[in-house]
Amino acid sequence: MKPLDPRLLRLSRSARGFVAAAATTGLLRTVATIGIAWAVAAAVTQVIDAVDRGVVPERFPATLALLGAAFAVRAVAAWATDDLAARAAASVKSELRTTVLARAAERGPAWLAGRSSAGFATTLGPGLDALDAYFGRFLPQLALTAAATPVLLVAIGLGDRTSALIVLCALPVIPVFMVLIGLATQALQRGQADALARLGSAWTEAVEGLATLKVFGRARRQVGRIGTVTDEYRRGTLGVLRLSFVSGFALELAASLSVALVAVTIGIRLVDGSMGLGAAMFVLVLAPEAFAPIRQVGADFHAAQDGAEAAGAVLDVLDADDAAPTATDDAAPTATVGAAGADALVLRGVTVRRDDVRIGPVDLEAPRGSVVVLTGASGSGKSSLIAAIRGVLPHEGGVTVPGPAGSTRADRIAWADQRPRLLRGTVAENVALSATPDDVAVRSALGAVGLGLDPDLQVGSGGTGLSGGQAQRVAVARALYRAAQADTALVVLDEPTSALDAEAEATVLTAVRRLADRGAVVVVASHRPAVVAAADVRVAVDGAVTGARA
Repeated sequence: MKPLDPRLLRLSRSARGFVAAAATTGLLRTVATIGIAWAVAAAVTQVIDAVDRGVVPERFPATLALLGAAFAVRAVAAWATDDLAARAAASVKSELRTTVLARAAERGPAWLAGRSSAGFATTLGPGLDALDAYFGRFLPQLALTAAATPVLLVAIGLGDRTSALIVLCALPVIPVFMVLIGLATQALQRGQADALARLGSAWTEAVEGLATLKVFGRARRQVGRIGTVTDEYRRGTLGVLRLSFVSGFALELAASLSVALVAVTIGIRLVDGSMGLGAAMFVLVLAPEAFAPIRQVGADFHAAQDGAEAAGAVLDVLDADDAAPTATDDAAPTATVGAAGADALVLRGVTVRRDDVRIGPVDLEAPRGSVVVLTGASGSGKSSLIAAIRGVLPHEGGVTVPGPAGSTRADRIAWADQRPRLLRGTVAENVALSATPDDVAVRSALGAVGLGLDPDLQVGSGGTGLSGGQAQRVAVARALYRAAQADTALVVLDEPTSALDAEAEATVLTAVRRLADRGAVVVVASHRPAVVAAADVRVAVDGAVTGARA
């Protein structure tokens, strides 16, 4: 990521406002610093002059008051910068996470399937948390440097042109060191970010598969694997810290030598009388301040690189998302929802292309009240065709989804995936996908699929605590609940009975028929004989319509 990535400013309003505010407070700190230097120089010269003349310095109290006020202004400006930084970091992280999650929802499951879920979660979680250092230290210091360095250089020039020329010639040395050190640390920082992603992936995979690992007695082996990845991340972190300390030493050395050069020339001119004490004190106090901002930028840049790498990864994902077409050149949907007030599910030449697999073309017209069964062997493309109907997978041809005019395709569809995808919480919360479910509607949906579970029963992530058949029926109940609450015209069920016995399957099929009789189009992907027999319309994944409702 660049020191100040314009993509971050473009995507986050908070970031733009914060950079402007940080520059303002930085300018205020600079003015206060110049006031401190002038007050120190004036106080010293007033005291020395008064001692030489044997009188009490009359303006000394006013000078001390100015010095105290300058220190107070500088402290307030520094506090304001820190407060703004904390607020900006929290706001920007929230905006970036919201934007990425919204884009992920727009792109759909096919987009997410090509990415590591653990790496994605790590980037959005602890990765973006590292932006605290980026906004709390680096960006304020960058803004301070941009505002302070020219002003300080002009102030030194007003005090002594020779010292200003020395500072002007020495200043570029520090950015050169920063660039060289940055090139050396870039690979280390990227490697550390990759190691964190691998650590997150290893941990997530181990937790998700813990039950299976324990069954086969392989759980203990994961301890060594996670330990190896953790040690790799530890060594990478220490390597970055080591290089950061070395870079800090190099920057300090360059700045110290530059200030020493200014001090030596001032000392020589003080001895020969070509420079006054007041100007010398003013320049000596300001010279270190002229080098301090740019030196601190280099140090803070290393501290903020974790956040910069995470933000860069998120911005790259968003850029790829913006650049990626919603469909390939030869697979663009010609219709998304369909005509206003459509009362049938209509597919016209729908073809899905995935890698070397071509599914379709499929032509279908299923009026409300129909049960459509997509048949075919496992892996033949039934789920892909369902994804095309739902609008989350690029496809050729047109899809018309029944439903009221003005609604989106998502508003017209209720669906259940072949994997239940249950969350930690109660059964009712999983059915309603809400913290405040309608208890009557939840019980009705559960009863329709023959599931006598207590709606308040707690289940773990992934449906832990439920059998495979129970989890599957909870997912179907979720679709029934949404169909009832949102009055959806299309209900899509992907392998809803694959884990059920004949009796439970018959109960689910009864619920499916009841949905159709209430006026919905129900699309079911299955190769189970009982489901196929209950169909009004049977569609093979090669597009052949093998039956139709009379």
